[in-house]
Amino acid sequence: EVQLVESGGGLVQAGGSLRVDCAASGFTGDAYAIGWFRQAPGKEREGVSCISSDGTTYYADSVKGRFTISSDNAKNTVYLQMNSLKPEDTAVYYCAAVRQYYSGDYYLNYYWAMKYWGKGTLVTISS
Repeated sequence: EVQLVESGGGLVQAGGSLRVDCAASGFTGDAYAIGWFRQAPGKEREGVSCISSDGTTYYADSVKGRFTISSDNAKNTVYLQMNSLKPEDTAVYYCAAVRQYYSGDYYLNYYWAMKYWGKGTLVTISS
């Protein structure tokens, strides 16, 4: 079965950088979209970034220009490089995947369509 394991979370000061990783396993020959989502306590889960099976990337407006999603297919790993971090970026970051049907931006807006989820990694940005 598909498994997603996030890593790389931690504490960083505002303006700093951090990279979170998503190690995937159990994928079959299906094409998948993989995305990063985040959720702060008491807040709705929101899409951060998504990479489609063809490599197309999508970003939430709030992170565009600061975050970069990438993948290393040989390692079955998706990365989210986060730069110029702000306190409002503080959240548990989740990696999620789904057999792709819609374009990646769909999944950013409708996270409930994602089928497979990791357990999350906490990113805390201090002021």
